[in-house]
Amino acid sequence: MMELQVEERGPDVRVVTVLGEVDTVTAPDLAAVLTAQLATAQLVVVDLDGVEFFGSAGLQVLVDANELAVRDDRSLRLVCHARMVNRTLEVSDLRGRFIFFDNVENAVQD
Repeated sequence: MMELQVEERGPDVRVVTVLGEVDTVTAPDLAAVLTAQLATAQLVVVDLDGVEFFGSAGLQVLVDANELAVRDDRSLRLVCHARMVNRTLEVSDLRGRFIFFDNVENAVQD
């Protein structure tokens, strides 16, 4: 089970908080939310601190969202202290593709 919360931080900034499990069942919901937010906001911050499980489907969603952001000249930033997510990023050797911040407050500031 996964819960998504979207918070507006001004006209061009969205914070997407992800809680629970990101797997093959829930990843399409995360993809839809990130795609929608990247279509309207210049900066999208994804807070992954509440993620308890993060499978390869979740990783693919982040890669796709990051490519979309780059293509459309937008910014995707991650806040992630969740062990499961960090391990998945490190094992896949994709951690370097993303921009990380220590917390949401720092991530929403330019």
